[in-house]
Amino acid sequence: MRLSLFCYLLLAGSSLLAADLPDGHDHEVLPRFPQAEIVESSQGDAERRYPLGGIQRISGRLRYEREVLAEGRLSATTYQLPVGHLAAEAFAQARESLLRQGAELLYWCDGRDCGSSSLWANTVFGNARLYGLEERQAFALLRLAAPRRDSLLALYAITRGNRRDYLHVEQLDAAAALGELLPTPATLLRQLRTDGQLLLPALSGEPGAAWVDVLARSLMLDSTLRVALAGAQASAWRGALIERGVRAARLELDETAVDGLRLSRLP
Repeated sequence: MRLSLFCYLLLAGSSLLAADLPDGHDHEVLPRFPQAEIVESSQGDAERRYPLGGIQRISGRLRYEREVLAEGRLSATTYQLPVGHLAAEAFAQARESLLRQGAELLYWCDGRDCGSSSLWANTVFGNARLYGLEERQAFALLRLAAPRRDSLLALYAITRGNRRDYLHVEQLDAAAALGELLPTPATLLRQLRTDGQLLLPALSGEPGAAWVDVLARSLMLDSTLRVALAGAQASAWRGALIERGVRAARLELDETAVDGLRLSRLP
C-alpha cells in the first residue's frame, strides 16, 4: 500500500513539473509535437524583422542578405521537446504540416548555413533560451494560405549545449497587406531536394517575370537537376525557363492535372 502511494505521488509530482505555463497556448494552424511542453509563451503587438538569408554582425552592425519587415499581432510559443526527440524532428513535422495546409515556404536554412545561433536567439527572437549549437539549428519562414495570406509563421529549432531540444514558433498577423513575397532560390532548391517536388498553387496563370527569375536561379544552383513540370500552363513555364537560360534537356512536361504549377525532381 505504501509503495503504491509512493508511486502515485512520484507520478503526480512528475506531471506537475512537466505542466505547461499557465498562460501557454498552442497555435491554431500547427499541431503540437507529442509530449512537448510549453516553456515560454507571449502575445501582443510587435514588429519583426525576419531574415531571408544568413545573418552576421559586421563592425557591430547586424547584416541580413534579405529580410521581411512587418508589424502586427505576434503570438510566440517555445516548446521543450521530450527526451529522445530531436529539434530537427519537430521542425520537419511542423514544416510538412504547414505545407500540407497550403503555406508558402519563403526561406529555409539549416545548420551553420543559418549563421550565428546567438544572433537568432538574442536579436531576431529576443529569447536567450534559444541559443545553442549552430550545427543543430534550423529556421523556416512561411506565408500562410488564404484566408491568412497576411500572416507569417516562423519556425526555429535548436539543440542547446545541455542537449535539450526546443522548437520556437511565431505567428505574426500583419496589420498591413504583405504584398508579393518571393522565396529565395536556395530555399526552393532545398525544398525540391528534400521533398522531391515543389507545389506552387498560386502559379496558375501565364509565367510572371519575377517567378520565372527565381525558379531559373534555383535550378541553376544545381546544373545536374532535372525536373518535370505539371499544370495547365506547364508548357508556357517550360518555355519561359528555357528562355531564361535553363537547358531544355533538364525540363520535361508532366500531363498530370494539378492546381497551379508543380515541379517534380526526376531521377
